[in-house]
Amino acid sequence: MRNPRSARPARRPRSGSSAGRDAGGAPVGSVWLFGTHAVAAALANPARVFQRLLVTEAEHPVFAAAQEAGANLRIEPELAPRAKLDDLLGPEAVHQGVAALVKQLPNLSLEEALERPGPVLVLDQVTDPRNIGAILRSAAAFGAACLVVQDRNAPEETAVLAKAASGALETVPMVREVNLSRAIEALQKGGCWTVGLDAGGGLLNGPSFEGRRVALVLGAEGKGLRRLTRESCDEVAGLYMPGDMESLNVSVAAAVGLYELARVRMPSTYQPAATKKPT
Repeated sequence: MRNPRSARPARRPRSGSSAGRDAGGAPVGSVWLFGTHAVAAALANPARVFQRLLVTEAEHPVFAAAQEAGANLRIEPELAPRAKLDDLLGPEAVHQGVAALVKQLPNLSLEEALERPGPVLVLDQVTDPRNIGAILRSAAAFGAACLVVQDRNAPEETAVLAKAASGALETVPMVREVNLSRAIEALQKGGCWTVGLDAGGGLLNGPSFEGRRVALVLGAEGKGLRRLTRESCDEVAGLYMPGDMESLNVSVAAAVGLYELARVRMPSTYQPAATKKPT
């Protein structure tokens, strides 16, 4: 869970594409979250400051989900008709009858984030909030320490990003850095072996990194890693893809890369269902 002791000041939201802007006309420094998973995870995060909580029914499933995650209800819920949430969040929002107005999370420093165990993900100008949300979800699933993005080329927290992250926005810190090359250098000094996930190098082989902490660096779709970012990495490696496709969506590539790093830690007693002997 995010560490609430960050001393960094709140960020001023930037203007951006409509895909990255928040619904509901949230005040500066705040964001509307919607959907059962996203709101329940926010309720379970003590670093979240709630301003409003709207539900369409008194016994909404979000309360049971939040309680299961160990949350204490910190705000009085407001009952609201579904039509009000539709109007507030927009016709495309799959809100599942719950929405919360919350303050944006404080931005952890890279040094604070590295106190957490696990690999690190670095995004080089990945701008789609849905992709970033999906990457956060994979980062949470595979035990990544944090997600590092370049501040001016990454979206702010939005409901769209949080919904795609399915709760992972609350558990995986998103560290914003001004200069990505300097951030990669700081990761190296912090004990990370930085691997640019891109074609042109060897194949990413998880067992070869045993005993080393890895930071995977991924580029934007189409453009891939920028030259300076690529040159800043300790090595460049690609994914084994024997099929007909030459590339993957960046969120899928992140998941595959994280799995490749995680499989070396797979318990020896684990036996996939396909290999179990019939009884």
